[in-house]
Amino acid sequence: MQDTRIPNTQYGLASPTPASRPPASRAPWAKLDVPGSLLKIAHMMNKPKIIAYLKPQCGWSQGVRAILRKYDLPYEDRDIINDPAQRQEMIEKSGQMLSPCVEVNGRMLADISGEEVEAFLLANKLVTPTDRPADAPTNQPCAQETPEASPMQFRR
Repeated sequence: MQDTRIPNTQYGLASPTPASRPPASRAPWAKLDVPGSLLKIAHMMNKPKIIAYLKPQCGWSQGVRAILRKYDLPYEDRDIINDPAQRQEMIEKSGQMLSPCVEVNGRMLADISGEEVEAFLLANKLVTPTDRPADAPTNQPCAQETPEASPMQFRR
């Protein structure tokens, strides 16, 4: 097939003429000669908007961050410990005080672990499955919330 693209020197792109347009079922940029950075921008536009209300050192909060990194998802990390306004916003949006809370495309997921965030993202087809492991435990409590072992004493 002969290349019938017309160069667009203003943006450094070549756009297809009507005779060479890809079928509607293909992505519109499939036959364009587009630099990689523009394709990355197009890919980023399809990612969900995520606001995560997290504690700086909490195991569950670290699990949420690990899942968002695993899928390379951009997100706003709102510190609910050092910023009382962020904590208040989380409480108002979620209707409860437990954390972490993650808002995905306007839907609030309250008191959630990294595992549950991943399950939500996969079930709603917001990410595609990957075999890449998370870089931190995804369902672990905060260190101060882990009960200490105490010796058991039995009576005779």
